Amino acid sequence: MIHYLNGKLTEINPAFAVVECNGVGYMVNISLHTFGKIQSLKEAKLLTHFIVRDDGHFLYGFAEDSERQMFKLLLGVSGVGANTARMILSAMNPAEVYEAITSNDSNRLKSVKGIGLKTAQRIIVDLRDKVDKNIDLSENISDPHNTIKQEALSALVQLGFSRMAADKVLTRISTESGSISSVEEMIRRALKYL
Repeated sequence: MIHYLNGKLTEINPAFAVVECNGVGYMVNISLHTFGKIQSLKEAKLLTHFIVRDDGHFLYGFAEDSERQMFKLLLGVSGVGANTARMILSAMNPAEVYEAITSNDSNRLKSVKGIGLKTAQRIIVDLRDKVDKNIDLSENISDPHNTIKQEALSALVQLGFSRMAADKVLTRISTESGSISSVEEMIRRALKYL
């Protein structure tokens, strides 16, 4: 219903932000990850997810699309509600959640307050096949020369390779080879390892 809000931040704390848009203040529930991204800003654009329940209407806001995508996937897991999903995304950034799911690291998920072993295992089982297709973590790639790497990663994922495996190979190539001048060269080298 509400795709995003773009306006002045009139109030912000680690749990929520108030975004003023044309004289209306929207209270938006946020994670610590989003709080860290917007806490020093006067104005912000927050991507949103709107939830209607019997006890009220709730708006959740995200600084990055990858966080919103992960939030939506987590909501699809039985036993994970909006507050639990927000707690997970407060304890870990979207790339860390993705890594925990794809590497079957239930202990990492279990370390989040309110997540038990069964819930952690259910998250991994339910989302293992969905995260590669639905989450674009290109904004979280930390390589300083990430334009070529980002394009190569996108191409490899479209070719059907796992995002996690492709990212590991591209990181290895970047550190071994130094600077690579073209996306094609990086993809050619990656295909030798994948």
